[in-house]
Amino acid sequence: MREVKVCLIGSGRAGMVHAHNYTGSVPNARIIAVCDPVEETAKNAAEELGIEQYYTDYRDVLKNDEINAVYIVTPTKYHKEIAVAAAQAKKHIFCEKPMAMNEEECDEMIRAADENNVKLQIGFMRRFDESFQEAKRMIAEGEIGEIVLVKSHSRGPSKPKEWMYDIKKSNGPLAEVSSHDIDTVRWFAESELESVYAIGGNFRNKEIAEQYPDFYDNVIMTGEFANGIHACVEGAQYVQYGYDARVEILGTKGVICLGDIHEKKILTCTPNHELKRPTTRSWKFLFKDAYLAEDRSFIRAILNNTPVECSGLDGKMAVRIVKAGNESIVNKKIVKL
Repeated sequence: MREVKVCLIGSGRAGMVHAHNYTGSVPNARIIAVCDPVEETAKNAAEELGIEQYYTDYRDVLKNDEINAVYIVTPTKYHKEIAVAAAQAKKHIFCEKPMAMNEEECDEMIRAADENNVKLQIGFMRRFDESFQEAKRMIAEGEIGEIVLVKSHSRGPSKPKEWMYDIKKSNGPLAEVSSHDIDTVRWFAESELESVYAIGGNFRNKEIAEQYPDFYDNVIMTGEFANGIHACVEGAQYVQYGYDARVEILGTKGVICLGDIHEKKILTCTPNHELKRPTTRSWKFLFKDAYLAEDRSFIRAILNNTPVECSGLDGKMAVRIVKAGNESIVNKKIVKL
């Protein structure tokens, strides 16, 4: 194979970020089709990308022998079904986070990919961010001593979609918002969490509290890794002030801070003695280069037949931790993994 031909399944915001990368920025690969159950969305996406093929049923995508790989960027509850079918159709798979609804579904996806000899990469793009890579190197070289604590938070400005309110369907903000943070602390700690304790509350969407009493839009989860490193994950939805994703890695001799709440370097001083600086509005801006880097990594793994840099096991571990965190919120106790 000299060129990987890609189809996007799920033409929403995150999917289109990947799709645009494949219109000229990923060597030896290009997007040739899109799929979305809403025909108008699929058609508009194809027009935006300058391609002709679009589908409304992913099953039709898998019948197209010209397509070598698929990007699954749909609501989480559809990931397993589509991924297993794609593997059986011999299509390489990039699946956005969260990987699936539970560990059993993750295992099915991993097994299907292995049995059909196709790649399965999970979309934890922060690992590919240049600053994250540099921090990883600094830790390995001992610049801040031994790691004591890894803290990561994500706060998004968007109001949750209706389906997200039902924790049974979405697995809550721990899955939809904090999966990246969970993977981040695990990646830097290079260990597995042994216990977690989490609390959550609905502070910004109280109008749906009666209909969805279990929903939380703010969550804090602490934990301890097998190697003794401490973890802290915080997630928030509908904060409205901007998109805010930052990491702090505390060592015995120093600290590394990642992320910037400011989108631009401009700072305004007003006659009222106020300082103004615009906040980051979207994850698409903050991690633009990381999305491109992970897409390029996926294609290299396919063409060179090498392991992907973010595996199904990585996705499964995040799903396991989300489940434990949600259990902790409900039962108000420490949960052992």
